[in-house]
This record gives sequence, C-alpha cells and structure tokens, in this order.
Amino acid sequence: MKNILVLLIVFCAVGTTSNAQFNEKPVMNLENEDEPLLNWGYFLGFNQYDFKFEYKDDLPDILVDKSYGFNVGLIGELRLNKFLDLRFEPGLHYNQRNLGFPGFDNERDAIREVKSTYINFPLLLKVSTKRLGNWKPFLVGGASTSLNLGSNEQSLDDNSSGTFRMKKTTYYYEMGFGIDFYLEYFKFTPSIRGVFAINDELVRDNNPNSPWTGNIEAMMTRGLFINFTFE
Repeated sequence: MKNILVLLIVFCAVGTTSNAQFNEKPVMNLENEDEPLLNWGYFLGFNQYDFKFEYKDDLPDILVDKSYGFNVGLIGELRLNKFLDLRFEPGLHYNQRNLGFPGFDNERDAIREVKSTYINFPLLLKVSTKRLGNWKPFLVGGASTSLNLGSNEQSLDDNSSGTFRMKKTTYYYEMGFGIDFYLEYFKFTPSIRGVFAINDELVRDNNPNSPWTGNIEAMMTRGLFINFTFE
C-alpha cells in the first residue's frame, strides 16, 4: 500500500510539472536564465561504447560485447547570441567492452576485457530554437579529445601475454540533440549525443602476424551518451 501511495504522488508530481511546461500560457520559470554571458553546471549520465574495425583481409570479424557505463562532469557555457552557445564539458567516462577474437579454442586467448576510464574534453556549439514557454530544443555538435587512463599504451606486454593495448589519446567528432527544461529553481536538460573517433586507437602486438591484431587495419571507438544536465 505504501509503495502504491508513493507511485501516485510521483505520477501527480510529473503530471503537474508536464502541464506547467507544455500548456499554452505557462508560468515562466527562470526568465533571465540565459541572459548571463557565462553559465555553469554539471552533468550525470550513461554511456555505451563500441568499436568499429577495418580489416586487411576478408576473415571472420572480431565480436564486441558492449555494456553500459557512466559519465560525470562539469559544464561551462559561453553565450554567443540568443540562439548560439559555446560549451566546454570536461568529464570522466567509464566503460568496459569485451572483445571476442576468432580462431581460438580456449576462452583465455579468445576473450579480452577492455576497461576504459576516459577523461573527455569536448568543445561544442549548441544551436537552440526560440524558447517555447519553459522548454527549448537544441542541436549540439563539435570536436573532442580524450585521455584513456586504462590504455596500456606503454606496456611492454601484448596480447600474447593477455594484455590488450590502445593509444592513450583519441580524437572525436560529436553530434546530438536535447531539450532545456526551465524548472522553478534550475534548468534541467536531458540530451543524447553520438561520439565518433577519427584516429586509429590500436597499439599492435609486437609480432606483425599476431592472430589478435595482424588483420586489423584500424580500430576506432563509437559511442552513445545519455546525459542529464543541471544548471
């Protein structure tokens, strides 16, 4: 009974908030929120990273087992005009991918766990529509670089010893969309963004004919971010 009561309260609160945001003549919250030259905030969210492989020869593909990780970071925003903002969003992103290499009979050789802790530095241009009551849709895009603290780039061991190596620095382009919601005390923004690496991230094994990396022409990260921003 207590759980049902809690759910009813939550649904009533969500319904009241939605009505206040989308009715024809809402009470305007935070009317001057976007006027300052500089704004700041923070974000929390989820991510899912993948790899895009390019191969030298037509052999069986490497399998990527994806999982969900988390994002946390800060936001600095420079107002350019009524519709354009320049955003800097340094953040910490954690994720794990498992790679399955073909041609091996035992799991110890076939599976490699790729645990990545990225410090991400994106510089983004936010293009917004006119504010519609207490909400405002936008598109966002730009470039970023990240440092992979779990890259193993400097390790002398390679896959023959069970160590999968990646380059520490990666460069990306990013694009996405979201909606600013102007609540009573703060601005809340859910957004979805895709990230696409533009450089080869693989550090190849010492043996050029390695069964793990010998057939890989390039390996580049693809990712999806779902962030919730508070300003």
